[in-house]
Amino acid sequence: MKRILVTGGAGFIGAHLARRLVKAGHDVTVLDDLSSGKRENVPPAATFIEGSVLDRDAVRRALANVDACIHLAAISSVERCKRQLTSSHAINITGFLTIIEELAHSGAHFPLVYASSAAVYGASQELPLSEAGRCIPLSPYGADKLSCELHARSAYEVYGIASLGLRFFNVYGPGQDPSSPYSGVIAKFAERLERGENITIHGDGRQTRDFVHVDDVVEAVLHALGRWDTGARIVNVCSGVETSISDLARIMIEETGSRSEITYIDGLLGEVRRSRGCVEALHAKLDYRCVTDLRAGLARLLQ
Repeated sequence: MKRILVTGGAGFIGAHLARRLVKAGHDVTVLDDLSSGKRENVPPAATFIEGSVLDRDAVRRALANVDACIHLAAISSVERCKRQLTSSHAINITGFLTIIEELAHSGAHFPLVYASSAAVYGASQELPLSEAGRCIPLSPYGADKLSCELHARSAYEVYGIASLGLRFFNVYGPGQDPSSPYSGVIAKFAERLERGENITIHGDGRQTRDFVHVDDVVEAVLHALGRWDTGARIVNVCSGVETSISDLARIMIEETGSRSEITYIDGLLGEVRRSRGCVEALHAKLDYRCVTDLRAGLARLLQ
């Protein structure tokens, strides 16, 4: 049994992870300010601390006597990061640095596992997107996540804090609130289908994404725990499968037996055109392969 801190553990991915850790018998602490997460998402067996990663006292209490820290807390909405640039930046960067600084002061001897994002790749079209490839973020959120990776590397050089950044691709699964700005396209499409409404796609629908089920993301994080005690590593967490948004909509319509139609409107400014992650490091370094087929994962979600 380990004592594990999950920041952002009341959010979509964090709640799934916290429940999985509790089920595995670990002593879990969740730190979350509930700005987007929900208190009821936190498993009853976990210790809950309501507080921000900007609150140094809350971070210090949460980190006390833990064996591992998984840092997921962030403003993950691309649109909110555009509208609220400085406040989002504070959570994403200063919050991350607060974790780093408290780990340095405490003399912790475990690697920090933290959430990065495929958004760091941005305009790069060197498919499949590899950890060794170029990062050209198109959004403030992507820039923030890339900055976290750079700070993680400097934290190892300056403080000796080992870290593993996980570049999550397009995560989907049960528990995403479709009304939330944090939710992905799958949750929003599912809500429209449930209401019997047509699906609206920005652009021509040929833009692609690499969708990964939240269960696979959680298992990848579990494989990451305790993997390294040196360096600042980065690993994609993705399926390695490229799916167009139009194909996604068609699959979801088929799985629900809906009569909904697909309509197209103007594209979004700065939208990534294609995305497919390289899975080699995930397989080799984490010894994990995402196992959830997209159609099967969608069928489970829609049911």
